[in-house]
Amino acid sequence: MQSTRNVEAREPRGMSRSGTALFSYGFRPFFLAAAIWAIVGIGLWTAFLNYSVALASDYGTLYWHAHEMLFGFAPAVLAGFLLTAIPNWTGRLPISGPPLAALFAMWCAGRIAMLASSGIGVTAAAAIDCLFLPLMFGLCAREVVAGKKWKDLKVVAGLAVLSVANSFFHLQVIGGGNPELSIRLGLGAYVLLVTIVGGRILPSFTRNWINQRGRTDFPVPYNRFDAATIVAGAISLTTWALWPEAVATGLFAAAAAVMNAIRLVRWRGWVTWPEPILFVLHAAYGFVPLGYAAVALGAAGLSQIAILHVFAIGVMSMMMLAVMTRASRGHTGRQLKASRMTNASYIVLAAVAVLRPLAELLPACTTEILLLSSIGWTVAFGLFALEHAPFLCRDRKPLVARKP
Repeated sequence: MQSTRNVEAREPRGMSRSGTALFSYGFRPFFLAAAIWAIVGIGLWTAFLNYSVALASDYGTLYWHAHEMLFGFAPAVLAGFLLTAIPNWTGRLPISGPPLAALFAMWCAGRIAMLASSGIGVTAAAAIDCLFLPLMFGLCAREVVAGKKWKDLKVVAGLAVLSVANSFFHLQVIGGGNPELSIRLGLGAYVLLVTIVGGRILPSFTRNWINQRGRTDFPVPYNRFDAATIVAGAISLTTWALWPEAVATGLFAAAAAVMNAIRLVRWRGWVTWPEPILFVLHAAYGFVPLGYAAVALGAAGLSQIAILHVFAIGVMSMMMLAVMTRASRGHTGRQLKASRMTNASYIVLAAVAVLRPLAELLPACTTEILLLSSIGWTVAFGLFALEHAPFLCRDRKPLVARKP
């Protein structure tokens, strides 16, 4: 029997055994809070639509809804992902304990302030809400620069764009304008982040899965075509943000749709069908070319609200749910296998991503579609919270034994 003196139990980097498990790593509080806020936010919005419940009336309930999905729910998921991924990219220790709790409290303060905007004033609520994203940008930029991972600065740049879009959103609302430009700019930032980060993780995860099965039909590795696709997408999203119905916007979007569809095929995602927790990443990315195709059709008259929801639910929210489930399981020491409950959440949210844009295309059924979409959204994130909350709040990754 090997002597215990030759074996040392070590903690996974940043996974302290003392203190509250919830604040031991960034994905824990932010993923859980994002799921809860997804449920609460849509619940309040549905209550307003169906029962005229007063909700952020001074700010504008419609604008509150759009803001809280783009700059409330989504930044929480993004924060959980980046605070977990960046330490892996840079080799530096993650933010945890009291600093993480303080950062999380700042995000919570923004949600409370926006809900209470009629009481504390719209300007004060906007000022409180505008604190979180710039702070996240500063923290992530510091870590990437300190780790000298220069190629990851393009991911951090997405936080800068979101910070600007969020501030501009508030300024437009306070000035009595329509924040549609800020909405498209913010949503475009998320879509571009999906194409950048997705291009890193999807082929890598897929290659590993295929290799484990003794096969060699690997995805095409990142090359100039991928870089060109990202650039084409950035151009398309910029023109869409500024001139959503222009003919040039439609042409750029059509090109981006074709290039992203080719890119997705090159990753061979269909072979991962037996592994839903991996296949869902490809399914979520599948909405990227669909979204660009919708933008192209927008130049021909397709409802801009329908386009927004293809991107917001199909690309942004589907990819976020996929990443949340995978990271939550992997970073708490669980097998990367989707349970029946997780699979159900994927299917329901995918159905919502297809259904919700139809509300603008089928006006006779708008009320029913909105209600079904709200129920489906709530079920999808409710299933995530129900399954994952216990080990996000409690379970820690097992210690790893190593020889000294």
